[in-house]
Amino acid sequence: MPTWLSQLKQHSTVVADTGDVQAVRRFAPQDATTNPSLVLKAMQSGHYDTLLNDLCTTAMATGLPTPKAIEDVCDRLVVAIGCSLMRYVPGRISSEVDARLSFDTQASMMKARRLTALYEAAGVSRDRILIKLAATWEGIRAAAELEREGIQCNLTLIFSLAQARACAQAGVYLISPFVGRVMDWHRKAQPETTWVPAQEPGVELVMACQHFMRRYGFATSVMAASFRNVGEIAALAGCDRLTISPALLEQLADTEGRLPVALAETAAGEAPPEPLNEAGFRWHMNENAMATEKLAEGIRGFTHDQQALEALVRQCFGA
Repeated sequence: MPTWLSQLKQHSTVVADTGDVQAVRRFAPQDATTNPSLVLKAMQSGHYDTLLNDLCTTAMATGLPTPKAIEDVCDRLVVAIGCSLMRYVPGRISSEVDARLSFDTQASMMKARRLTALYEAAGVSRDRILIKLAATWEGIRAAAELEREGIQCNLTLIFSLAQARACAQAGVYLISPFVGRVMDWHRKAQPETTWVPAQEPGVELVMACQHFMRRYGFATSVMAASFRNVGEIAALAGCDRLTISPALLEQLADTEGRLPVALAETAAGEAPPEPLNEAGFRWHMNENAMATEKLAEGIRGFTHDQQALEALVRQCFGA
C-alpha cells in the first residue's frame, strides 16, 4: 500500500522545512527551506560546533570590529547549513534575509546579494538557491529588483491574498503562505468554532493564492508552509509546493491509503487585475487584522531567533 508521502510527491513538490541534514537524507525531499529559527536550532544541536569555531577564528583574524565580524559569521553559517543540505536535495535551498531588514528595501537587497555571493564563492549557482524575504511592501520591492538581477526569491510570511497578488505582480518566483499560523489566529479569535482541515482559513488562503496565480497566468509558484497536522497537508495535495517539518514528514511516511488530489488545475485566460500600488497594498493589509498581526509577529519571532544566533556567535568571540 503506498504511503501518503509517496503519493504526495506525485502531486506536489515536497520541501523539507528544516536545517537537519539527517532528516533531509531520510525523507529525500526535492528542496529544503531554512529560516533564522531553523538555523538557530541546527546550531544548538552541536552538529556545527567545529564549523562555528573555525568561522569565528577566521573572522577574528580579519580584524573586523566585533559587530561586523559576528554578522559575517552569521551569514556564513546560513550559507554553510544551506550547502550541507544541498548535498542531499536535487533542487533548491531557501535562505532568509535578516528579518530586521524587512522594512528597508535597499538593505534587504544588499543582504540578498551578500548571501548569493557567499553561495557562489562556495561553488553553488544561483539556480540552486532562493532568497527568502518577508512579504512587506519593502520586501516585495526588493524582490522585484533582485528577480531582475537573476536572484530568485521566496517571499515568506504570506497571510493575505493582497501579499500574494503584489508578489505575483512583482514577478516573484515563489511565495509561502503560512497555513498553521493563520489557523492559530482564528482559533484564538473564535475558540468556540471547529474546522475540518479542508475548510480551515489557512488552507483556504493557499487555495485562493494558487487559484489567483493560475487564473491570471502568473508564473509565481505557491508553497504552503507552517502546517500543524497531516490533515492540512492532505487538504492541499496538488499545491505547487509544500514545505513540511520532519515530524509531519514522518507521519506522512507512516500513513498508508489513498491520497487524492485536492487542488485541481485552474485554466488561465483572464486578464489580471490592475497592479497594487503601495497605498492599495497597505490599505488591504490594514483591513485584514489577522494578516497585519501575524506578519508583525512573524518578523518579531524571526528577529528574536536571529538575535539568539548572534548571541551564540558572540560567546564564541568571548565578547
